[in-house]
Amino acid sequence: MNPLPQVQTLLAALQAEVVGQPQLIERLLIALLADGHVLLEGPPGIAKTRAARLLASMIAADFHRIQFTPDLLPADLTGSEIFRPQDGSFHFEHGPLFHHLLLADEINRAPAKVQSALLEAMGEQQITVGQTTFALPRLFLVIATQNPIEHEGTYPLPEAQLDRFLLHVRVDYPTPESEREILRLARAEALGALETRPRPARSPILTQEQVFAARRAVLELHLSPDLERYIVELVAATRSPERYGVDLAQAVRFGASPRGTLALERAARARAWLLGRDYVSPDDIQAVAPDVLRHRILLGWDAQANGMSTDALVTALLERVPVP
Repeated sequence: MNPLPQVQTLLAALQAEVVGQPQLIERLLIALLADGHVLLEGPPGIAKTRAARLLASMIAADFHRIQFTPDLLPADLTGSEIFRPQDGSFHFEHGPLFHHLLLADEINRAPAKVQSALLEAMGEQQITVGQTTFALPRLFLVIATQNPIEHEGTYPLPEAQLDRFLLHVRVDYPTPESEREILRLARAEALGALETRPRPARSPILTQEQVFAARRAVLELHLSPDLERYIVELVAATRSPERYGVDLAQAVRFGASPRGTLALERAARARAWLLGRDYVSPDDIQAVAPDVLRHRILLGWDAQANGMSTDALVTALLERVPVP
């Protein structure tokens, strides 16, 4: 059975309850379909947590939110051995990483030792505690958020950590029209919360098996050899941008890794499938390229001093790398 109708129903349901953030919803579903993790960056109060919580409730997945703080310990994520005095044995108590969807709120507020606890989980889908390795659930998605406004008491994510995220999505404020709709939605929800009768539990729209079937369909989507070369050339251009313009010379210290190539291909496939097509187009690649590449490029000092951003660099490369 083709899971596309259920996924599109899920997309419509999320957009109805997370008003004014269509790109955020689409990127979350792309990450889910491409079996990747997503980093959301934006000011507080723009529905990042709400979107993650609703997504978990609509796909029959366990959800856990953990607030990252400077005093967090790695064991607070992975779990730890608990001593049982009654029989003198140790029992492993599973941590939040064993949930299907994990919301790592303000991930850059925890020190590197805690951030590194996510590396194995996100890269290998397992964690190691002591000498024992534990497998994580087959459906495992990390949705991390960070606030670009406050920098006091934060720890920038290391490049190895950033590279584990399939997408780095910048979330902006909704339009005034959407914000009026948010007012009406919030008022209706507040009135519903005042009702004395219990509200029925939400029924999942998508089962986990349908998620896995959708991922298989995404992988089987047609991608022409010309577009494969285009993806490789686009990622290679982030390492040697001087080939595409004198003004880009010395702009980059480190470009995207081969993991960026894999991420760009998977994300483009997921977008094409989500839009109901059975093939990948150049538009799919160009649409997801900024979110796939912006966190995988380390700009040179001269470029930073001249006010260049990774988004500007990616935009320039999309304009100059020939499209097949």
